[in-house]
Amino acid sequence: MNTMSLWHLTGWEFAALAFAALLVGFSKTAVSGANTVSLAIFAAVLPARASTGVLLPILIAGDLLAVLTYRRHAHWPTLWRLFPAVAAGVVAGTVFLMWADDGIVRTSIGAILLLMAGVTVWRRRRADTEDDPDRVTTRAGRAKARSYGVLGGFTTMVANAGGPVMSMYLLSAGFRKLGFLGTSAFFFLIVNTSKLPFSAGLGLIDADSLLLDAALVLFVVPGALLGRWAVSRINQRLFEQLVIAATVVGGVQLLIP
Repeated sequence: MNTMSLWHLTGWEFAALAFAALLVGFSKTAVSGANTVSLAIFAAVLPARASTGVLLPILIAGDLLAVLTYRRHAHWPTLWRLFPAVAAGVVAGTVFLMWADDGIVRTSIGAILLLMAGVTVWRRRRADTEDDPDRVTTRAGRAKARSYGVLGGFTTMVANAGGPVMSMYLLSAGFRKLGFLGTSAFFFLIVNTSKLPFSAGLGLIDADSLLLDAALVLFVVPGALLGRWAVSRINQRLFEQLVIAATVVGGVQLLIP
């Protein structure tokens, strides 16, 4: 029995999943948050809960490529302040998954993403200059890091949708393009890897899901190469607009039944 028959996939459905995997690679090295489209494709082709388990190893493959590409640009003070709050969010998300159905999960996360996109646009229009990422060391900066960290951990656990949440945080903290990509690359590699035992414990990752991952993961590489080529051709303002637009699209997709 091959992978497609195991998951009862048609040729078009497998092609859609392959495109979604390619888009994961692109989002990890170019426009973070765009992989919410991948999330929607996986959830449309596969059972919603099972899709999160299949997608997670694909995301980790993209994270590895992003770290290799942008490892010199990570801002570690921001990462260390985020991780404790993210851990709390992951635990909360695990508990939430024990009782919430797919409809509640999708609606909750979609609303969160749209709210954060609106807040970020409002903050960016009020600011005349970019904030300094080192401002995360202030009391307000630490409070913001904790709130975004909990939401990021929660959304990444329940639907692999933490990318847009952290994108909004990094934009609001004033990160430039390469610092944004380097910091988010390490963040998601560490967070997504830490989610593996939780997802396996919930039955979302098993031998069947890993077999499908093995067939899809190769499509992440060309997507990452395309993203690396594109990011040097995108200016800072367009980069921010694309990230926010991807977040809005992802939020709307999650709210549509």
